[in-house]
Amino acid sequence: MRTPLVAGNWKLNKTAAETKVLIEEMLPGLEAVSNVDNLICPSYLAIPAAAEMLKDSKVALGAQNVYWEEAGAFTGEVAPDMVAEFCEFVIIGHSERRAYFGETDESVNRRTKAALAHGLIPVVCVGETLAENEAGKTDEVVSRQMRDGLAGLGITSADQLVIAYEPVWAIGTGKAAYPEDASRVIGQSIRPVLAELFGDEIAQGIRVLYGGSVKPSNARDFFSEEEVDGALVGGASLKADDFIKITEAAA
Repeated sequence: MRTPLVAGNWKLNKTAAETKVLIEEMLPGLEAVSNVDNLICPSYLAIPAAAEMLKDSKVALGAQNVYWEEAGAFTGEVAPDMVAEFCEFVIIGHSERRAYFGETDESVNRRTKAALAHGLIPVVCVGETLAENEAGKTDEVVSRQMRDGLAGLGITSADQLVIAYEPVWAIGTGKAAYPEDASRVIGQSIRPVLAELFGDEIAQGIRVLYGGSVKPSNARDFFSEEEVDGALVGGASLKADDFIKITEAAA
């Protein structure tokens, strides 16, 4: 059985001081839920404050991105060892990174390899746009993102990688995919490529999350699907009660 993972992507929200307050509000509720893993991904500048708050808890800490170079003249980027000093996980290839900052499957691959080389667990995001969905290209797009983004990783254990299926049209729009559709994409497009790349045993152990307007009112429907191993939560992860309720739904 794959242990559910409920991750919060805080995006461009919360100062270090506000991060402390929010973690203080949500931590008791998260700690009270068993058999579910939690992950919080605040902004870079809030990561040290979050690390201090979470050091004795069961809640893991992640970054929202990482660069592939170790050091050098790369103004504004953050190296893998800088992230690994505080974090266990890192989100890579989020659709907002692809749409707003020119991320490609190639850059996702380079960032993922760098993360793995420094002991970080990448949460690699894949998903189709509305136009691609309406054109019936979901499986084609997701499979390509998987193959190109994960090529040559050398994964030897299922706990080294997490995948998040996030249909672009469902992120921040209030529109969520139907749970059965999310499960179908994971079962037919994501897990088969994982098996192709890493073997069936590892593929069956890798957790695949759903992301895209997940909230307390629909979380249980998604988690009832066998292929959905948790959620990558955006806006609802900024509200302590909502994030706790989603975690309880996963349990």
